[in-house]
Amino acid sequence: MPTFLHIGCGNLRKENTTPGFDKSDWAEVRLDIDPAAKPDIVGTMLNMSGVVTASMDAIFSSHNIEHVYPHEVPVALAEFKRVLKADGFIVITCPDLQSVCQLVADDKLFEAAYDSPAGPMAPIDILYGHRRSMAAGNLFMAHRCGFTLRVLSGSLVEAGFSKVAARKRGYPHFDLWAVASVNDRPDAELQAVAVQHIPR
Repeated sequence: MPTFLHIGCGNLRKENTTPGFDKSDWAEVRLDIDPAAKPDIVGTMLNMSGVVTASMDAIFSSHNIEHVYPHEVPVALAEFKRVLKADGFIVITCPDLQSVCQLVADDKLFEAAYDSPAGPMAPIDILYGHRRSMAAGNLFMAHRCGFTLRVLSGSLVEAGFSKVAARKRGYPHFDLWAVASVNDRPDAELQAVAVQHIPR
């Protein structure tokens, strides 16, 4: 059975990932920095020493990569690539600064951009981290960097991923999604993986 590493899982499980992973033929290993989330492995994106090299078939990383500093992004992506098998792939999603900054340019920094399970999210929350969570003491939620579609795709290529398929979603999502493979798989094959994991 193939296994995917759910990075920064929080309290979520595989049914909260993608339709491609939420299937009986995928096993999930949960990793989080916060022991309170009761992950299988406690660790950070910068040090996943608890995960054996080349042991994972895939990775799911949702709204994590923006929590490290810009100079740490290559370190995190190198760790992602290290734990993947030679034919493995990553599904990664994060905020889209380009679409969020359009709201800022329209002077809507504190206006609700969309409703989430955690309540209304304003551009300032998307840019810098969820204010309510941080006010409650969860500073793990702080954002320290950000991405546009070109920067996210380029960062994955620079980290050694051979192929990347990515898309941006504007209102009401304001996010980026990418699938990147370790090996140089055919474009049609990567697109098939993207269809399973990247929402429309």
